[in-house]
Amino acid sequence: MRQQDTFQRSSSTEIHWQRFSVAYDYPVAFTREIFSPDNSLLADAISRKEPGKNHRCLIYVDAGIAATWPDLESRINAYFATHASQMTLVTAPITVPGGEAIKTNRETIDRVLEDIQRFGVDRHAYVIVIGGGAVLDALGLAAAMGHRGVRLIRLPTTVLSQNDSGVGVKNAVNFKGHKNFIGTFAPPWAVLNDFDFLSTLSRRDRIAGTSEAIKVALIRDGAFFDWLEANADSLAEFDPRTEEIMIRRSAELHMQQIGRGGDPFELGSSRPLDYGHWSAHKLEALTHHGISHGEAVAIGIALDARYSVLTGLLPAGAEWRIVWLLKRLGLPVFHAQLLEIEDDGQPAILTGLREFQEHLGGELTITLLSGLGRGHDVHEIDETTMTAAIDWLREEANSHAAA
Repeated sequence: MRQQDTFQRSSSTEIHWQRFSVAYDYPVAFTREIFSPDNSLLADAISRKEPGKNHRCLIYVDAGIAATWPDLESRINAYFATHASQMTLVTAPITVPGGEAIKTNRETIDRVLEDIQRFGVDRHAYVIVIGGGAVLDALGLAAAMGHRGVRLIRLPTTVLSQNDSGVGVKNAVNFKGHKNFIGTFAPPWAVLNDFDFLSTLSRRDRIAGTSEAIKVALIRDGAFFDWLEANADSLAEFDPRTEEIMIRRSAELHMQQIGRGGDPFELGSSRPLDYGHWSAHKLEALTHHGISHGEAVAIGIALDARYSVLTGLLPAGAEWRIVWLLKRLGLPVFHAQLLEIEDDGQPAILTGLREFQEHLGGELTITLLSGLGRGHDVHEIDETTMTAAIDWLREEANSHAAA
């Protein structure tokens, strides 16, 4: 034992320090027609470490996907029949509620845990989740809890889950109005993105996910932000090739931050990937999820960009470029709930700062912008200046409406 690993405080007290590290790796793939029998991506991902074994799989499908892809179950069954030597369905795919509602009702998690137990899904079997970010979050939590963690394969079906949340290591559900209060850090076994699923999304849901690409460009890659500006029209029209490039680059930047940023399990206070999120999470709650997460993030991006300018961090005029891009894509930059006043006379949105700090732990750390492509952490927010930033967004929204 190394000398520094033992510290004797007194004749009767001795402390031994336990130290170890665990390397994580998982593929993040992009494809089309994932359940085409001749596409071996899913089968290969399942058998990548135990190629000679037949693997047991439990599949869940977001209700929104089940409704827009009525033949999905038959496609899944045909795929498993083709690859029967590698994998087996323990039961027919199970449909679960989609959207934020699944994160507010823990009964679904209980049912998944019951399924894991009933169908004998052990730590070397698979839970496969096909759905949007909320479904991936909730069922990822259940998979992490069952047997202290069964293998999870994510098949994200929205722009936001393919370019951001689906590639990460977090899962969570809400608790008594608090966003993502209950959750774990649990890297998936694989993340397999099928672009075909995007074709049946509503325009509103499809464009909302682009906000996370704008976010990560603003904090990490100015050249990517320039590209988003230059290709705004194609993105707004859902040109397939342009959309694919946007999703791939956004996912890559998120993966780089998680894998190389030095804090994948968020033990510190800095959360650069949460740029624009302190107000977004609160705005979702204030609107009772009347706006989506992606829409709330778009507003949060615009708000913190203007605040960055007002505090002298970001050169004046840069916020206009950000707002123009958001508007060109059809994303909101303001919501009336930003103006809600609480009983004590303070803007309700500003309580999001305190809730954000409580969620993070440690000192308040908010990522702002010092340039387009450069995030900058601060540890205090001037509420008067933030209120001025809100007023600017309101005026900008009103002028746009008048025009």
